[in-house]
Parts: sequence; structure tokens; C-alpha cells
Amino acid sequence: MEPSELLERLVIVAERLRIPYLTVGSMATISFGDPRLTNDVDVVIDLRQNQIEQFCASFPAPEFYLSKSAVESAVIRKRQFNIIHPSSGLKIDCILPTGTAFDVSQLKRGVRQTILENRTAIFSSPEDVIIKKMEYFREGGSEKHLRDITGVLKLQGDKIDRAYILSWAERLELTPIWEMIETRLKESN
Repeated sequence: MEPSELLERLVIVAERLRIPYLTVGSMATISFGDPRLTNDVDVVIDLRQNQIEQFCASFPAPEFYLSKSAVESAVIRKRQFNIIHPSSGLKIDCILPTGTAFDVSQLKRGVRQTILENRTAIFSSPEDVIIKKMEYFREGGSEKHLRDITGVLKLQGDKIDRAYILSWAERLELTPIWEMIETRLKESN
């Protein structure tokens, strides 16, 4: 199983159960920016308590490992849980939205992208991918996040809503990081 096939499985379940979701993280970065390898799938999923039973039943053992108690805890605490596909070693990190203004905006702005020949999924917008990557950079300082952001900006070009990014950068106190990225972009051209 490939990461895109694992994502497809989650998309089928989420759409059947009418659970709002967004593909985020590396897969979203790859979708809008430079290709690179990834072994995980990150999804923001607005799973509700009344959907847990059907959701968990959709990922049966032994094909998948999914702890129902971990799902219940994650839904209550607005945290994350994992779905593991043991035979491939792949996993999905399912992240529950916390209800912040950014989470609400991000869920509303999702865009459909092709993941397999006959399947699409909802992805975080390229602007929201950039904003989250700036947050990750602030938390850990990894240059990987800056490379990902630069790749998205270069590939998407004028399609990027820079005013939207700047607005959220100000609200989330990411402006210095955004300014550094803009400077790097100018210097590399």
C-alpha cells in the first residue's frame, strides 16, 4: 500500500460518513510544491462522538490497527490518534481541530486535489499549508519546513493569496518568519 492509497481509504470513509476532513502535512506540501518522499499521511478530521463506532469499524483488524479508546479520547480532548497499516508500515495521523479561528478558516478553505487516477481528496489550501509550516518552523526550527514553503510559493506563484498569509502571520505572530521567507525568495530569484 502506498500513502495515496491509504489516504484514499480514509477519504472514502470520511465522505461516506460525512465527516469534514483536510489532507495536511507532507502530502499537502507535495501536492502544491516540490515532490519528495513521505511515509505518513496527516489529516485534520472533524470526527464527532456519534461517528466513532462506524469510523472505527471501517478500519478493521488485522488489516489496520486502530484503538477505539484512543479515538474516543482524541475526540473528547481535541488531540490526535493514529490509524496504522501494519503490513506496509504506513500510518495516518488523524488530528482533531481545536476550534480556533485558524482551524475554522482552514476547514472552510479546503480544495480538491487528485490523489489517484480516479479519486480526489480535500486538501488544505496552499496558503494554509504555508501558515502551518511556519508554525512548525517556529516550534522546531527545521529547515525542511522552509524548503517546503519555498517549494509551494515557487510552484504556485501568483495563485498564492499573500495578503491572506500576511493576515494570519500577524494574528499568529509569525510575521518575522514570513518576512524571512519573502526575503529568501527574492534573493533566490
